[in-house]
Amino acid sequence: MHILVADDDDVSREIVLHQLLHLGYRVRTAVDGDDAWMQIVDNDFDVAILDWDMPGLTGPELCRKIRESDREHYLYVMLLTARNRSEHVVQGLRSGADAFVSKPIGVEELTARIEVAERMLAMETRDVAIFALARLAESRDPETGMHLERVRTYARSLAQELAQVQGLGDEVDGEFIRLIWATSPLHDIGKVGIPDAVLLKPGRLTPEEFAVMKQHAQIGADTLQAAFERFPRVRFLQMAREIAAGHHERWDGSGYPAGLRGNEIPLSARIVSVADVYDALTSKRVYKDAFSHADAVQSIREGAGTQFDPRLVEAFLRVADTWERLGSQLRDPVGCESVLA
Repeated sequence: MHILVADDDDVSREIVLHQLLHLGYRVRTAVDGDDAWMQIVDNDFDVAILDWDMPGLTGPELCRKIRESDREHYLYVMLLTARNRSEHVVQGLRSGADAFVSKPIGVEELTARIEVAERMLAMETRDVAIFALARLAESRDPETGMHLERVRTYARSLAQELAQVQGLGDEVDGEFIRLIWATSPLHDIGKVGIPDAVLLKPGRLTPEEFAVMKQHAQIGADTLQAAFERFPRVRFLQMAREIAAGHHERWDGSGYPAGLRGNEIPLSARIVSVADVYDALTSKRVYKDAFSHADAVQSIREGAGTQFDPRLVEAFLRVADTWERLGSQLRDPVGCESVLA
């Protein structure tokens, strides 16, 4: 990991530099805000540790400049400061800072903050890799447009609403919400195993072709299960597998591939099922026009207890207006029509 330390205080700067070098990181230093900005422009840093009060650009000013710049990779920013009043914390966060390191600098606190930064950057890398993999699968159907973005956005919105529901709040915590946003784009990854003649057919499928298409859920589940068995500590693979396997299951047990019913269907898959169906209903196909938002809402309402978990439908109805707005923001360009989402 490549780190920039910017501080006009020689002693403070050397303490941070020495500890980071001891931990094995690559480190560059800057003596003021202007020097720091020039180095940020010329180097690909992962983390920047910026003193709040520096000559030239202050830490918050530099942080705002970083956030306004067009950087290819996210730069995790920590502010070094002795300011601990709530208004200073708010000011720092609003400037775009990710964390604070107190002055005088404690070695243990600095080490812990760097470890948090590494975890956060690893999560970003993971999310990018997941979405790239999902896009690779989706690329076989060039007409699926913004489907992945909409489904992940709807799924996160519904999960956030479910976090307030008694009996589900313990399961739907912050980590669950982050994971469902990251992994839901993999729901149809099994389509890589479906023949082009079926996947790319410009129109409705015959019963025989639909039987082939339905295999994508099991193909995706098997693929992700194999990855999970090889890397059991990688938590997102478990949820990704649940979603791929279960997003076509139905609450009444009439879905596929396993005919699961009720709470046998993982919650993550039940959430993505609602998101996926809403998006399919409100998206234009070569063989049908898009449903209106009101008609799609009514269809999902009518599916409570048969296709969908009734509690999820109740939560969906509370966020339906939000979904309409989100869908409008993420709508496909005119002329981009999906064969089968």
